[in-house]
This record gives sequence, structure tokens and C-alpha cells, in this order.
Amino acid sequence: MDSTVLRKEIRKQAIANALGHGGKASQGSVVSHILGAYPDLRKEAGSIMPEISRIISEVNSLSIGEQQDIASQEFPEILHKEEKAPQEHHLPDLRNHNGRVVMRMAPSPSGPLHIGHSRMAILNDEYVKRYGGELILRIEDTNPANIDPFAYEQIPRDLEWLGVRVDRLVIQSDRMDIYYNEARKLIEMGKMYACTCKTEDFKAKLLKSIACPHREQDIAISKEAFENAISGMMKSKEAAFVVKTDLDHPNPSVRDWIAFRIIDTPHPRHGAKYHLYPLMNFSVAVDDHLLGLTHVIRGKDHINNTEKQKYIFRYNGWALPEYYHYGLVNFPDVILKTSIIKKGIQAGQFSGWDDIRLGTIMAFRKRGYRKETFRKYWIDSGMREIDSEFSKEIFNSINKSFIDAITPRLFFVKNPVILNIAKLPESAIDIRNHPTNRDLGHRHYDIFPDTKIAVSSEDWAPLKDGDTVRLKDLCNIRKTPDGAEFAGKDMIKGLQIVQWVPDPELRFRVYRPDGTSDSGFVEKYILNGDGLFQFERYGFVNKGSNDEGYFLHR
Repeated sequence: MDSTVLRKEIRKQAIANALGHGGKASQGSVVSHILGAYPDLRKEAGSIMPEISRIISEVNSLSIGEQQDIASQEFPEILHKEEKAPQEHHLPDLRNHNGRVVMRMAPSPSGPLHIGHSRMAILNDEYVKRYGGELILRIEDTNPANIDPFAYEQIPRDLEWLGVRVDRLVIQSDRMDIYYNEARKLIEMGKMYACTCKTEDFKAKLLKSIACPHREQDIAISKEAFENAISGMMKSKEAAFVVKTDLDHPNPSVRDWIAFRIIDTPHPRHGAKYHLYPLMNFSVAVDDHLLGLTHVIRGKDHINNTEKQKYIFRYNGWALPEYYHYGLVNFPDVILKTSIIKKGIQAGQFSGWDDIRLGTIMAFRKRGYRKETFRKYWIDSGMREIDSEFSKEIFNSINKSFIDAITPRLFFVKNPVILNIAKLPESAIDIRNHPTNRDLGHRHYDIFPDTKIAVSSEDWAPLKDGDTVRLKDLCNIRKTPDGAEFAGKDMIKGLQIVQWVPDPELRFRVYRPDGTSDSGFVEKYILNGDGLFQFERYGFVNKGSNDEGYFLHR
């Protein structure tokens, strides 16, 4: 898209949005409109954000009268267009639902949920709410070496915060006898066998479609080995138990796959009670049938697993659920891998699972994101099978649309310079906590000639002696060789407007998700509330305590 045309469109949308919101355009709304109208720009969202911010800042510095003049001269259509209903996104109907559905979420308890898990949870939740039925949370914990006990408690809390209703909790390690019994049936059918080959030899044969030498052994041998493995008479890697499939299957991973392994690692819930554990494809197939799953929604990285699991259904004559596989999402610069996070926590690199540098639901919540943002983002993304990239810009824009109108504003001065302003007159001022939401009230200051004023060094240092700036909602000041002096109260068009904090005493530090932090002074009114504040010209900040908070986004 031509840059001149793009700038004009951004300016048009900024003017339109400002006129609809008391003279102040919302960056989130403008970004949503631009990226919605021109989807091809989404891959360039990061590069165009500075230009959008610049134009919005320019528009918001104008009076409403000036904005209306620009609209009538440059964009008369926005003054007369009919109000359109917001675009709505809907998930497609499920196949063969016949009313009530049974669906599931199946995380591994290797750690709390992260933002990638939220897609799976929300899509399943949306469909159960649409059709009625049951949503099962199934904790898949049959790999004892990859379990963090904290996850058993935190995963349900994460889902509750996301607004996902869980109707039933199932923990797989509590169902071991069920898996053993189903395996015994398959062995008796001749569909599962005990293999004592070395793993590398077993895999090498499958790649060549060559049968394992134990594949057609007497069923009694496999049955005895299975019971010995359960009782602990066999050691790790001494045997595995394999489901027969098609040795000529075009996908080598689907050929005769391992369903049970002997694992000596104690289980966090059961200690050394069990020695033989089902692998995911076996326990999932059994549970999906016995729990009555009607529809299964998961990423397309599970397509091969679906093909493996279908063998269990066919051998038992079970009806298959309807399967959906959505495209994979790449999360650039977001730390999701639990092994990396665990090592970082143990090494003191991360403060915990809620460290704001991480991609966990806990971290997003700590920064101040709204749960509605997750739901809208994933519904808008839909069930497409194509792969995509997570857009922080769109995600933040959605979040801003939920919080912008209800979040009080404050001044925050980072890297401060403290000024004694000569000739500063005594005055009493009220500053609105929000430019359009009067319900958020105002904050009051009594200013005296000796009141100290803190401003940011980033605003003050570039000024030359004699330069004038405006302290927002207070007065104009001029830089002098000795500091600063009062320069009148009248608004001067084009004058730089800066934030300020009177009688600066309240130190505040903002921690950012890139690992850095900003320190400075914040207005005393932050003590009057908790939760989100918008630090003007800085961004939204979630208050953690009276002296620190966490950066959300601009």
C-alpha cells in the first residue's frame, strides 16, 4: 500500500475516532480499523505502529473544533456516514452435533497454562456453551518425569480466570487400571504385543516396513510380559508394548506404535505404585471413547496422533468422534516452553511462573490483560487450518478496546528532573481522570509558589534556555539558566505538552516484559486504587504495590 495513501487513511480514521470520543482518538480502535480494512498490513503491523502513534498524537493535540474543520475539508464523508454495526466473527457449526456435545481440554501438567493453551480452552468452551453438554478437563499425567505438581492446582485456576467452565475433572494417572484392562483386551485380540527389541532396532525396522520379530509371537508371551511389567518385575527399557497397525502405512510414525513403556520414575501423585505407563495415544483413545467425546478440537500437529488413535477405535468397534485440527500458531519472542521456564526459575532468572517476561496465563494476568481479550482474539482467529503468527499488535489493540474507556489516567515522570519554578502563582486545579468518562472523577491539587515540580529528563534535557513548554492542565513554563520560570496560563497552539508530578515524593518503578524497568515519580492518587492505570504518554500499568507495577501496553 502506498505510504501516502496509508497516512491519509490513518489520519482519516484518527479524526473520525476522535470526533466520536470527545476529541481523543483511541489507538486501539484506529489500529483495529486499519488492520481490519487492510488485512495484508497485518504482517507489517510492527513497522506501521510508530506512524499510527505519531498521527494519533498529532490529532489528539487539536481542539474538537480544529478536528471538525479537518473533517469537513478533507473527509466530509465521516461527518455524514451512517453508524455501522461492528463486525462480528463466528465459529463454524460443528458437524454431526445432534444437539448436546461432549468435548475436552487435555493439558499436560508440566506447568501452568500458557497463551497457546488458551486457544484450545476457549474454542472448546465456546462450542459447549453454544450446543450445551459437557466440557471435560482431562489432566494427562502419565509421564511422571514431566510433571510439576503445582500445575494440578494452577491449571483449573487459569481456566476459571479465562471464563472457561469445567464440568468434570479427570486425572489420567487415577485411571491406570482402566488402561491396563483395555490393553489386555487388545493383547487377547492379537492387536498388541510385547517387544523386547532395542529402541533403535525397532525404529529401523519400521522405517523399512519390516516386522518386529516379536510381532507374531504367541499371545501368551505378550500377556505374561504385560503382567510382569505391571508388577514391577521388568525394568525400564526391558520391554515395550506395541499396537499393531499397517507396516506399509505411508507415514512411518503410524506403523506399529508404542502404547506402553516401563518407567521407574516415581509419580508425584502415586509414588512408586505404578511401573507401566500408557503413552499419550493409547490413553487418549481409551478416554475419548469411555468419556463419550463427540467432538475433538486440537492443533494440526496432532493429525498423525489422530491416525494412530483411530486404530484403537477400529479394533474395539467404537464410534469415532468428529475431529478438527486447526493451524499452528507461531508466538515470536514469547517464552512458552516449560523446560526453559523451569530451568530459569530454578536458576533465579525468572521470579516464578507469573514472571511478566513469560507467556503463561499467570504472567498475562499479572500484567493486567482482560480475559475477554483472549476470547475475542481466538474467536476472531477461528478454526482455520492454515498456520499463522500471533500478533501482539492486534491482541493489544483488542485489549485496549476493553480497558481504554474505564481506566483512570495519571502522570508518571520517569528519569525525573525536579524544578523550582520562579514566579509560580498560587492556584487550585482539578484534573479529570479520564478525558471522556466523567464517572472516573478528577484529582485535585493546590499549587503554591514553592511547590516543587518533577518533569521527565527526556522532555526537559533537549530544551534550550528560553524554550517554553506547557505543564499539562496547569501552566506554561520557560527554561532558564537557573532552572525554570512561570510563562503564563493561556494555551499556546503548537506548544509541547509535558507530564508533571507536584511535590514529588512517591517513587514508582514499572517492570517491563523485555526485562527492563523504568523508575520515576507518580501522582499520589495511585494510592487510592488498585488495578490498571494509564500513565499518560507512557502506557497502561497494572499496579502491583504502592511503589511498583507492571507494564501492559501503550
